[in-house]
Amino acid sequence: MAVKSKTAAAPWWRRGSFWKKFFVWSLISGVTLALIAFVSLAIAVYSARSTLPSFDQMKSSPNGQMIRVHAVDGTVLVSLGPSYGEWIKYDQIPQVMKDAIIATEDRRFESHWGVDPIGVLRILWVAKRLHDEGRRLQGGSTITQQVARTIFLSNKYSVGRKIREAILALALERKFSKQEILELYLNKVYFGGGAYGIDAASRKFFGHSATNLTLGESAIVAGLVKAPSHYSPTADAEAAVDRATVVLKVMAEAGKISEAQANATDPHAVQLAPEPKQNSVRYFTDWALPQLETLIDETEAPLDVWTTLDLNMQRSADQAIRANAPDGAQGALVSIDRDGAVRAMVGGKDYVSSIYNRATQAQRQPGSSFKLFVYLAALEAGHKPDDIVVDEPVTIDGWSPRNDSRRNSGPITIRTAFAYSVNTIAAKLGQEVGFTTVADMAKRFGITTPINTQPAMVLGTSNVRLIDMTRAFASVGNNGVAVTPYGITRVTANNRVIYQHEVDTSHVLVANYVAAQMIDLMQTAVATGTGRAAQIGRPVAGKTGTTTSNKDGWFIGFSSGLTTGVWMGRDDAKVVPGLQGGRAPARAFHDFMIQAVANRPIEQFETQLTPPDNMLEPDEDAYGAPDNGMMVDPDGNPIAQPPQVPVEPQDGEDMDAAPAQPGGRPAPVQQQGDKLDRDWINRMTGRAPGQQQQPGRPPQRQPAQQDRQRPNDEY
Repeated sequence: MAVKSKTAAAPWWRRGSFWKKFFVWSLISGVTLALIAFVSLAIAVYSARSTLPSFDQMKSSPNGQMIRVHAVDGTVLVSLGPSYGEWIKYDQIPQVMKDAIIATEDRRFESHWGVDPIGVLRILWVAKRLHDEGRRLQGGSTITQQVARTIFLSNKYSVGRKIREAILALALERKFSKQEILELYLNKVYFGGGAYGIDAASRKFFGHSATNLTLGESAIVAGLVKAPSHYSPTADAEAAVDRATVVLKVMAEAGKISEAQANATDPHAVQLAPEPKQNSVRYFTDWALPQLETLIDETEAPLDVWTTLDLNMQRSADQAIRANAPDGAQGALVSIDRDGAVRAMVGGKDYVSSIYNRATQAQRQPGSSFKLFVYLAALEAGHKPDDIVVDEPVTIDGWSPRNDSRRNSGPITIRTAFAYSVNTIAAKLGQEVGFTTVADMAKRFGITTPINTQPAMVLGTSNVRLIDMTRAFASVGNNGVAVTPYGITRVTANNRVIYQHEVDTSHVLVANYVAAQMIDLMQTAVATGTGRAAQIGRPVAGKTGTTTSNKDGWFIGFSSGLTTGVWMGRDDAKVVPGLQGGRAPARAFHDFMIQAVANRPIEQFETQLTPPDNMLEPDEDAYGAPDNGMMVDPDGNPIAQPPQVPVEPQDGEDMDAAPAQPGGRPAPVQQQGDKLDRDWINRMTGRAPGQQQQPGRPPQRQPAQQDRQRPNDEY
């Protein structure tokens, strides 16, 4: 009987040499692992497929928060964040656009299953070469993978993210058709310039809907996906056009267009839409938009922000500043409606060259325009516009203010002193009511910067902001009721109002009779005094301001419910020869206001216009040049004036003009007996309840001694 050998009896996978066995076992292991990987992938893909949202849900999924800012007439001032156009359905997308994007981004899109195996092998080879060169692989994903990344993932580069991207792409292909995937892609991918989707890109770059894209335009748009920040026409129009030429060549190679079509299409002939001018408007939006953080909590839904800005007024404001600001100097303008709505804001001559907003950020000395608070305090303490005061030499704590004329005119009315900005009278009134009282009055009316209480403070030696000063004048024009500037009227998210501004008229700062008397003084200053250049053919009340050595010029005034403040000067605070509040700033006020109030009804003031004393006396030069701003050093002591550049007399410097037509103002809402809002005033001045000085009463102790004890106080 034959005996069977051990070799013959061994299973087939154990027969042969070591390498044959190794190969067999490796093959078995590889197949097993591949099978496990395939099963795992299938499970992952179908699991992902089951969790995918519907097509309609993916259409509405956000890519980030878009904010569109509207002017008062609805015009879009600026769009921030991602911009979306209309959703363009697959059959509405021009075929040339679909062909261009497939040829450049995923030539085998119509045949692969979401991940292109050939593309993967090519990418691995390129990735190895780039790694050796110290660079990172960019791109390489299919259109389906890009859809997955755009909707579900981030752009963070990692192996894990690429694996998730591939799984989601395979799941997308199992659930949606190629047409749906391409529709999603073309409506959601980022094309640069803040534009998401072909319609947003088409409107931004060409000014029309994506349904009308031509071959040349489609080539430009398709070329943006590779590097939106580099090829965007808003970043580099020439680079975008050059890239489009490459796209046309690729389309021809892919058979999407003929060579003749590619050669006949010149991307350089495509008309690009001009970028909207965002010059001075951006001063306003930069000021208003940060306020959203305190107004709303919405951080995802697209927002429409409706503002108070009037584009016609904004254009007029821009022109007024550019036309009147002296060479080498800057200018700023703020215009506030009676309810606090900011209608125009210019923070400088040119936003592109300087984004610094001099209307809201700059702190400059206001000069004689600060006398508003001195005279308000005096009127509240019991003075009347017709009270006689004596223009005479005065010394307060070693400080001796002088008039620009270098002489004194004896007894004059308070109205005359204000109209011609007599410094000695402002100093005497400030001493009488108390410099702390004047500082409190400024705080009461919205001045937010520190105010010193040295005697020279009455001449405007404390730095202030233009918007705060304009607010204060607006509150006087509003019969003593506080006006709070605002720029946002309402905010909507998906057509739902999530914020609505409400105007608060409950804060009474001074009695109506005090505001009326102050308006009496200010209209005289414009009609016959330092602000004559600001006349616009209807009642105007206002005040000029000029600081040391003509470094700052101001004019702030109101008419027909609109209050406008103008400042001019150099950013480095150097001298501007010939700059006075009654000249360039007043002329800018005139140029702006004559257009801004043209369609508003004429409103007469409550008090009749009364000519100042010099209109009734033969000595018409008694008070020197208008707005005789006192020259003082940082400690408030007078200094010699530098020689002035000869300037021809301006309209604002003649003192013998006829007064404006008198008239009465419509009955104000607030009556003389209205109660002051003490809680509001305490908050504005930073005082605790019980510390306030009673309105209309003189100080109980000598203010000169009171302020001498605290010469460096700031409030």
